[in-house]
Amino acid sequence: MRLIRHGDPGRESPGVMLDDGRLVDASTEFRDFDEGFFACGGLESLRSWIDDGCPGGTSVADDIRIASPVARPSKLICVGKNYVDHAREFGGGVPDEPVLFMKATTACSGPYDDVVIPSTCKKLDYEVELAIVISQTGKNVADQDAMSYVAGYTVLCDYSERAWQKEHCGQWVKGKSLDTFAPFGPCLVTSDEIDDPHSLCLWTKVNGDKRQNGWSGNMMFSVPYLVSYISKYMTLLPGDIIATGTPAGVGMGMDPPHYLSVGDQVELGIKEIGSIAQRVISDA
Repeated sequence: MRLIRHGDPGRESPGVMLDDGRLVDASTEFRDFDEGFFACGGLESLRSWIDDGCPGGTSVADDIRIASPVARPSKLICVGKNYVDHAREFGGGVPDEPVLFMKATTACSGPYDDVVIPSTCKKLDYEVELAIVISQTGKNVADQDAMSYVAGYTVLCDYSERAWQKEHCGQWVKGKSLDTFAPFGPCLVTSDEIDDPHSLCLWTKVNGDKRQNGWSGNMMFSVPYLVSYISKYMTLLPGDIIATGTPAGVGMGMDPPHYLSVGDQVELGIKEIGSIAQRVISDA
């Protein structure tokens, strides 16, 4: 299944993308795709509704805004330096275990929403990532059980203000958490449709120029390992998102660095899931 949400910010409704590409509203049957939905067996109910022909469902208008496929999660957990090539371009060595940090969930935005930056933002960077959506509450999850905690996958861009991340003291969160710095979508693809999450191609284009072209099989720490590892340090809740890291090719890693500017167009995607795109604008 492919889950979507649509509508103006703060007034989103749940829906689905059918196999023929049609978008169908599901708000007559489901309130939203949020923690309660996943916790209460919503995926199974949604599948039955689709198998029954989506009774009561209506077509989503072509001109409506597509929102993030999951309502604001309780946590957005990110894995840093999970690809060797990116770890080397980032600097500071290759980690022996996952590097974890958080993005504020207020950074979440729709897959085609603008990225809004203040005038003091000078080193805006992009990172395409495969994101995991958690299906059920998990704590101290065993490696062999970890995949049963995965509802599905989506495409996420971990936008970063590198100066605030690396030069303003403290943790990375300051450079990661501005509003609009975590667009994701365009849909949530359920785990049964992704045979192997470690065989996916990730890419990024800036103004049509391909910058990132990576393969999820190059992650140092696999999807089940990450779910298990993270659950030892915090309880994972249904709808939580884990961003699994980015391959090489970010602006910071270029010589000289090539950061984003107002007016730039960024496209990112994973073939088996879809693509997202943002325009960089100023908050002025």
